[in-house]
Amino acid sequence: MPYCYILYSPSKNTYYIGFTQTDLTERIFKHNSGFYDKTYSSYCNDWILYLSIECVDASQAMKIEKHIKRMKSKVYIENLKKYPEIVVRLLKSYKST
Repeated sequence: MPYCYILYSPSKNTYYIGFTQTDLTERIFKHNSGFYDKTYSSYCNDWILYLSIECVDASQAMKIEKHIKRMKSKVYIENLKKYPEIVVRLLKSYKST
């Protein structure tokens, strides 16, 4: 099942937004183990899952990921968790056709 996901690093107080078509737990493990060398996520090894959004396909997951990244806002990311109706609207807005 594809996911758009947001990770949080307590040590850096920062978020990472990504998407995956594979197992989410394995993906987080890879981020924390340095598998993605010299990428933004490789500068922390304490990533925890902040939010995951289950999508119908990879296209929808990528579109939602890009939307969240374009917002460039920690407040927006925190509001996604605080107000689940925002996620519902995103899923409807980026329906696959």
